[in-house]
Amino acid sequence: MSNFAGSNNTELLHASSEYIQYVTVVIGGQLFGLPISQVHDVFVPEKVTRVPLSPPEVEGVLNLRGRIVTAINMRRRLHLPPLDEDQSMMAVGIEYKSESYGLVIDSVGEVLNLPTHEREDNPSNLDWRWAEISGGVHRLEGQLMVILDVDSLLTTLIEPKAA
Repeated sequence: MSNFAGSNNTELLHASSEYIQYVTVVIGGQLFGLPISQVHDVFVPEKVTRVPLSPPEVEGVLNLRGRIVTAINMRRRLHLPPLDEDQSMMAVGIEYKSESYGLVIDSVGEVLNLPTHEREDNPSNLDWRWAEISGGVHRLEGQLMVILDVDSLLTTLIEPKAA
């Protein structure tokens, strides 16, 4: 289990405003980046309790060090097939509007320090499932990193839809 918010790493504390750091995660073979400022910890979800009448993307709730955390299944959110039974799930802990959430993902990668000027708008051919929760992209060597927009992701799940 890692705690990013309380890190003493001087590289994290002295990062220039010309760069932004991302915690990379993989969901369904696609690389995503979460701004490190939004990531509180990385953990393996233990016992998840289903919540009746919750949206299908809500895996349930769990207790993480005394906090109730809503677990969001990112594969379901992106309309992808579930993980194989033998694969263990990981989660990235974030805060949104004073509530704790765990984004259930396939795997966690590394922390990347990327120049802010290299961030691009979503390409017109970006899959709609990714585009609706993307805050742009970074082109890396041989792959595209989609920047996960936590506001877009959670607003569509937790705020009531207009009639």
